[in-house]
Amino acid sequence: MKPKLVRSLAALRRETARWRKDGLSYAVVPTMGAIHSGHTQLVTEGLKRADRVITTIFVNPRQFAANEDLAKYPRDEDGDVLKLGKAGSHLVYIPEPEEIYPAGFCTTVSLAGPAKAGLEDKFRPQFFDGVTTVVAKLFIQTGADYAMFGEKDYQQLKVVTQMARDLDIPIEVVGIPTVREEDGLAKSSRNVYLSKQERQQALAIHSSISHAAERIRGGLDTQSAAQLATRTLMALGFQVDYVTVRNAETLAPPQHRDEPLRVIAAAWLGKTRLIDNVAV
Repeated sequence: MKPKLVRSLAALRRETARWRKDGLSYAVVPTMGAIHSGHTQLVTEGLKRADRVITTIFVNPRQFAANEDLAKYPRDEDGDVLKLGKAGSHLVYIPEPEEIYPAGFCTTVSLAGPAKAGLEDKFRPQFFDGVTTVVAKLFIQTGADYAMFGEKDYQQLKVVTQMARDLDIPIEVVGIPTVREEDGLAKSSRNVYLSKQERQQALAIHSSISHAAERIRGGLDTQSAAQLATRTLMALGFQVDYVTVRNAETLAPPQHRDEPLRVIAAAWLGKTRLIDNVAV
């Protein structure tokens, strides 16, 4: 199926108005392009819940810090649209920056709570203000019933869920389990930057946090489990930003053993930053 491609808000709303008139529900899959099977799985899951799926492709400049090269972010519009069509996406919305941030735009959506958990926000302070601002706009522009997000970017999932709830945006944010390679590595557009040797080393991030989760289930305290995983990764050549155990809903440090927990990690392998998480 070849999806319809639209670039303006007016064209997007003409399409969604037709769907609404026909009584159809629809989901949105927000992306920055560089489409891989993790993204297409979100489309597949969206089709299980809704009659139609919109995928958005927008490389959001507000998510990039001064030291991060926006111009080098991978772009392959034709390839992305082809992959999304094969996955079943009905419409692909690829707005220009001025469609999202027109002249005079001066509003920022800024959250506390899960956005200030001392995880990704500690290393990329500007990141979640950029995420919540653009995602709020995409939720409002599309008017979708469902929004599909992968659990790999776990803090992001919790941040946009909180944002939609706090701003009374009538959309259900759906978290989809992380899509992995056969050997367990989380699918990511960044994996292409790994050398052959690093690709094998990278398996340790998932195995180390999985072992941490097993140790916690076996009775080990969360801090010790996280420290063991950190030492394992450092011994294998990773530069660890964090390995931590948090409340799976709020991302706050755990207060007692019977609350839902998540082991969350971010680490550098060479020039590539990898993130992953597992449930306890």
